[in-house]
Amino acid sequence: MTGTHRRPRQAVAALLGLLLLAGCGIPKDPDNTLQRIDQEGEILVGVAPAPPLVEVSNGMPSGPEAELAKGFARTRGATITWVVAGQEELVKQLEDGQIDLMVGGLTSKSPFKSKVGLTRAYATDVDDHGDTVKHVVAVPLGENAMVSALETWFDQGRP
Repeated sequence: MTGTHRRPRQAVAALLGLLLLAGCGIPKDPDNTLQRIDQEGEILVGVAPAPPLVEVSNGMPSGPEAELAKGFARTRGATITWVVAGQEELVKQLEDGQIDLMVGGLTSKSPFKSKVGLTRAYATDVDDHGDTVKHVVAVPLGENAMVSALETWFDQGRP
C-alpha cells in the first residue's frame, strides 16, 4: 500500500518541479528595458559625480565609468541621454523607471543594493585600508536581461 501512494506523490512533486523550472526563464526583463533600448536606440544613463571614476564638466560626464556607459551604448547601437544627479536621486529614478543605467562610484557594498540591480564587478581596486573594492553598475531592480547583457559585455573584454 505504501508504494501506491508514493508514486502519485513523486509524480506530483516532479510535475511541480517542472512547472517551477518552466517559469524561471532567466534572464527576465519585466520592464523590457534592454528590448526598449535596442528598439528605440537610446539609453538613459544616470551619472553621479564620483572623481576620478566619473567627473562632470558643463553637464558632460567623463572618466572611466562614463566611458564604460558609452561603450555599452555603442554595442547596443544606442545614443546616450545623460542625467546628472546625486546617487540617492538616481536610485529613485532607477526605481521609478526614469533611467536605464547608473554609474557613479558604486561598489558591491552599495547601501542601495536592495533597491536596484547591481552587476557583478567590472573592475576591482584596493582601498587605502587594503580592502578589495568591487566596482559595479546599477540598473532597475529585476531587470535581469539588462544585467546579463552588461556582464556578457564585461566578459568580452569591453573596449
